[in-house]
Amino acid sequence: MRVDAFDFELPQELIALRPAVPRDAARMLHVKGGVIEDRMVLELPDLLDEHDVLVFNDTRVIPAQLEGRRGEAKVGVTLHKREGLRQWWAFVRNAKRVRDGDTVEFGGGVEATALRRGDDGAVLFEFLGDEPVELLLERAGTMPLPPYIASKRGTDERDREDYQTMFAKEDGAVAAPTASLHFTDRLVEAIDAKGIGRETLTLHVGAGTFLPVKADDTADHKMHSEWGRIDAATAERLNAAREKGGRLIAVGTTALRLIESAADEDGVIQPFEGDTDIFITPGYRFRAVGGLMTNFHLPKSTLFMLVSALMGLDTMKAAYAHAIAERYRFYSYGDSSLLIP
Repeated sequence: MRVDAFDFELPQELIALRPAVPRDAARMLHVKGGVIEDRMVLELPDLLDEHDVLVFNDTRVIPAQLEGRRGEAKVGVTLHKREGLRQWWAFVRNAKRVRDGDTVEFGGGVEATALRRGDDGAVLFEFLGDEPVELLLERAGTMPLPPYIASKRGTDERDREDYQTMFAKEDGAVAAPTASLHFTDRLVEAIDAKGIGRETLTLHVGAGTFLPVKADDTADHKMHSEWGRIDAATAERLNAAREKGGRLIAVGTTALRLIESAADEDGVIQPFEGDTDIFITPGYRFRAVGGLMTNFHLPKSTLFMLVSALMGLDTMKAAYAHAIAERYRFYSYGDSSLLIP
């Protein structure tokens, strides 16, 4: 499909720079089939059935934004995918100043050596020393806010909490699974009280999720890969829920992409551990997911393509037009939507 088919005009003032307080006070656009209605995140339990299962991503965002120096040159580094115990691929600002073999100093005794470049221009760094890389990043890094927020304000201490979900457990993401940012203890209690199931999987969201689609046709776009895991016990419970007639409601596009990567042709979810570069566009046949809770996405992005595949492009264009007219807040810190085909 033509990438231009997924374009729309978004007023810049609708880009949320901070989350709702409390988190579950955000608005939620409920789209079921072709019916669109305005709801609140706190109403989520009322919109699901007791046999449904919400599937969350328990990845934890690491302080993956680094500012360093190679000699006199300033170098900005955003880690985006782990390669080994001490090695990370990174997008580099001022990359021409960094050659293979150069060491970049990030302050606080944190250093990394550039090993080589990838086909996409990213640089593979190896962090020096014996301390775990996670500790080094806590000392030298900052939270990697999405570019559409970072371009409007600086990162601060509030973001260390705001840009982390209540389910965050497994270190490795450089972007939050933002649909889960809306959840609070009281919302989870209401979900449990109704008998709606909850499961978690892990997909480490990479900075590639923010890369623009530069191709004119979706068939020519190369999707970034991300590492994910669904263990055998979780896969078994998800399959059992579907056999009982429950729907799997993915909380976020990351959870959806991993479930669909793990599902076989018959819709049975298999244990999964490894990279996925699944690219979901209209025409895709969904194997296991029965619904999606997600924030509002960028024009011409792979994520808007994904929701259009789930609901239909015309339905999503109408839903987004309604959201813009009603002044919903967009993107990572913005409002939510519940999409049921």
